[in-house]
Amino acid sequence: MGVTSAARIATALPRLQGNLRIRKIGVMGDSEADVLAGVGPRLRALRRARGTTLDALAAETGLTASTLSRLENGKLRPTLEQLLPLARAHGVPLDDLVAAPPTGDPRIHLRPVRRFGLTVIPLTRRAGGVQAYKVIYPPAGRAATMKPQTHDGYEWFYVLNGSVRFVLGEQEFQLGVGEAAEFDTRTPHWIGSAGSQPAELLTLFGAQGERAHLSTAQKRNPHT
Repeated sequence: MGVTSAARIATALPRLQGNLRIRKIGVMGDSEADVLAGVGPRLRALRRARGTTLDALAAETGLTASTLSRLENGKLRPTLEQLLPLARAHGVPLDDLVAAPPTGDPRIHLRPVRRFGLTVIPLTRRAGGVQAYKVIYPPAGRAATMKPQTHDGYEWFYVLNGSVRFVLGEQEFQLGVGEAAEFDTRTPHWIGSAGSQPAELLTLFGAQGERAHLSTAQKRNPHT
């Protein structure tokens, strides 16, 4: 069911419900207030890192732009019903929205995201700018019909394992381990495995490429 499996949600729900509980009697505790106060800035940072507007995010999640704005500004306390679609849209685990990473911990916690037959593993977590991903393409013949795409920006990839079929405009290339390509993504392009084994790529792209590859609004593999 997207970024977070049913099992993961079932495991996380009790803690999240405790973190997000709104008490009917008495004053909210300091720890609970801290958790809720941190949700808005994280939501805003995630949206801006993707280069997505409130209106576009509203179309992805089914929430209104006004509700999203109030959540980001801390004027509305988040509910699980609101956080679930936001986690899916931003491609992050649900618990990342209500618990900041440990301060001073430089490690990147790799969490695969499966989209349209591809496995995409974020390797960086900075806000905005160029992002690094490991992308695993299924063996040749297991992807949908090839359909080149275009979007703004540039893309760079390096073949870690397997062989890659790369179509760029009217040209077609086959790349092996250790080879790399850089191209303007406004040119129609398609990438896929050229062999019977999955192809593993190290890929760099900016906000436009991130939306094209990871947006839950898309109905199919962006490179098929």
